[in-house]
Amino acid sequence: MPAPSTCRAGIWGGPEGVFDRLAGEWALQRTIEILDASMSGIARFTRLGGGLHYREEGLTRLANGQLFNAHREYCFERQPQGFAVFFAGMPPRLFHRIDITAAGAGLRGSGAHLCTPDTYDSTYEFLPDGTFVIRHEVRGPRKAYTSSSTFSPPPPAPMNRNLASVADSVPSFR
Repeated sequence: MPAPSTCRAGIWGGPEGVFDRLAGEWALQRTIEILDASMSGIARFTRLGGGLHYREEGLTRLANGQLFNAHREYCFERQPQGFAVFFAGMPPRLFHRIDITAAGAGLRGSGAHLCTPDTYDSTYEFLPDGTFVIRHEVRGPRKAYTSSSTFSPPPPAPMNRNLASVADSVPSFR
């Protein structure tokens, strides 16, 4: 297996490149197994000091058809070969640390969080096509479900189909 710093996985470059490439806006699709729920929305990683502030917003659909707006926030901090994820709030509390390594054609990292008495086992997969997937397997006496979130670059903004009329309205400087 190549050394982590020489591994290249699509746009991610290598484990050391993932943190910086998260910055920006992502289309978010989430499924929550067992609860038969889903969410569609936008996730934004905004630079804040030396870290990244994460905020997701979207529409959640429950199994009974009920819809509601949802959001969540975290703070990401750069770590050697990965990052740490903190719950947003004061004081920040650690959710988990993710060390990223090569995994087939992509990159992968995992971490765990004890939310007594339940446990969150999380996996991050960074795929060569520029998407990434975060999967949380939650188990314990109070909670039991799997959440899988796929992040993709957002589609490009629709182009104005009538560019000629826009160009005609701009005064020329001759």
